[in-house]
Amino acid sequence: MSSQPSATASTAPATAGSPPALRAFRLVAVAEATSWLLLIVATIVKYGAHAPLGVRVLGPVHGALFVAYVLLTLVLAVRLRWKPWTALVVLAESVLPGGGLLAARRTDLDPGRDQR
Repeated sequence: MSSQPSATASTAPATAGSPPALRAFRLVAVAEATSWLLLIVATIVKYGAHAPLGVRVLGPVHGALFVAYVLLTLVLAVRLRWKPWTALVVLAESVLPGGGLLAARRTDLDPGRDQR
């Protein structure tokens, strides 16, 4: 008998086996968080320097990304059978500036990984 590790043990990165919808969610979460932070800066510039262009451009972009984030969260919560608390926390993270960055890094969203 050999004491070597099994050849079937997975050494792939956590995202390699993730469903495509989960990878899309992570991408949208990062984009949504980034647009939210940029929109905050644009709002400060709008009122501080009387330059509303940034808000006019970033407002609709962030709005579309936010809607995509919420829809993907709801679809994935059902498809991947997330715990209700997980889905609520992921939705709440979208409200925090930069919260999508936290959501994108969560390991409990992928059904292929151990739940902790």
